[in-house]
Amino acid sequence: MIREQELITDAEKQEILKNNLEYTLFSWSKQAGINPIQVQRAEGVYLYDYDGKRYIDFSSQLMNVNIGHGNKRVADAVARQMAEVSYVTPSCTTKARGDLGKKLADIAPGDLNKTLFTLGGAEAIENAIKLARMYTGRHKIITRYRSYHGASYGAMSAGGDPRKLAADAQQVPNIVHVEDAFCYRCSWSQKPETCARECVSHLERVIEFEGPQNIAAILMEGESGSSGCIKYPADYWPRLREICDKHGILLIADEVMSGFGRTGKWFGINHFNVVPDMICMAKGVTAGYLPLGGIIVSDKIANYFNERPLMLGLTYSAHAVACAAGVEVLNIYEDEGLIENAAAMGKYIEQRVEEMKKKHPSIGDFRNTGLLGCIELVKNRETKEPMAVWNGKPDEVALMNPVAAKIRELGMYTFVRWNYIFIAPPLCITKEQVDEGLEIISKAIELVDVHCY
Repeated sequence: MIREQELITDAEKQEILKNNLEYTLFSWSKQAGINPIQVQRAEGVYLYDYDGKRYIDFSSQLMNVNIGHGNKRVADAVARQMAEVSYVTPSCTTKARGDLGKKLADIAPGDLNKTLFTLGGAEAIENAIKLARMYTGRHKIITRYRSYHGASYGAMSAGGDPRKLAADAQQVPNIVHVEDAFCYRCSWSQKPETCARECVSHLERVIEFEGPQNIAAILMEGESGSSGCIKYPADYWPRLREICDKHGILLIADEVMSGFGRTGKWFGINHFNVVPDMICMAKGVTAGYLPLGGIIVSDKIANYFNERPLMLGLTYSAHAVACAAGVEVLNIYEDEGLIENAAAMGKYIEQRVEEMKKKHPSIGDFRNTGLLGCIELVKNRETKEPMAVWNGKPDEVALMNPVAAKIRELGMYTFVRWNYIFIAPPLCITKEQVDEGLEIISKAIELVDVHCY
């Protein structure tokens, strides 16, 4: 049910904007000259600003509002919990904490049955790294260059996202990066029909060089996200599992973005029928309604600490109100068939983008799983010359600026990054809303088609 827009004066709008710009800092941005959308309310797959303009949310904000905006069931669950108890120390129990832990054990693969709760994804990654080192007695962590694991020092060091370069001098030590399994832009220039999985043998060589006896864990995104939705080969995760088993290395799946139905299954790793030793999760567990994250661990890791102290802790771990939101959100996924809808709408989007390729020569590739995908724009499909350079300077990404501006002008919120346009709407989206969003993207892409050769 759409709520009525509350009328406010122009002076009140200006006061809201002034308070935000003058008294708060905005992430990943120059602070001067920014022009944020002034969101007043949100409903379903739409945002509304104070002038009543509607924006279709084609990235679920930070790929986290999976159930859509304004679901009253979550607000009611939170209010009920706050009426009972809002906060107790993590050394106490609450019904919400136990209910959420049990539910996560039910949906997690294999024997991943216990969860350490955090506030968000970066903390989940930080604690997973510490836990892997404590459990194995080893110190090195292997991750991918084109990955993002969070913005705290440990999580940022683990990722390869160039946003970390500003603080690069203080990276956490003993993080070892490897090349990506990026078939569209293969580092070894292999073609699918002749591919020998050099991305896997490369990782095996790195393990040999670093010493397998030193490696605590391999950390990978369940499905790639903000680095470009890079599609793993079908046997990539199974090969990682074999390598880890061979050397006694833990396998950690970062499902912060790809978890909770985003890919058309509960977790991205479910597409590969692999059971990791840990799952890091956040975002979709509460669909962004409240901050919550965690690490779901295997029985062997949990049992290791039966007679040893688990030296990890956070003030707001297992926060009762956040856990209550999580329980309700997980029920909503099931009650409203959102995971099945994500799979179906993902296939529909793939069909529509294939049709768009006939019209737009700039569409070089579309990589998608469920509702986690991005369009990669190129100047030439044969050479794959990108429309904007990965981690490019302002003049190297300038061609994409009008695309981003047009998308916003036409009433869409989504990420336009380098030569990527992300498509990751809420899981409740309909075919009609998909068509609405893709029409906006199509009109924006027309602006760069002229640069193709």
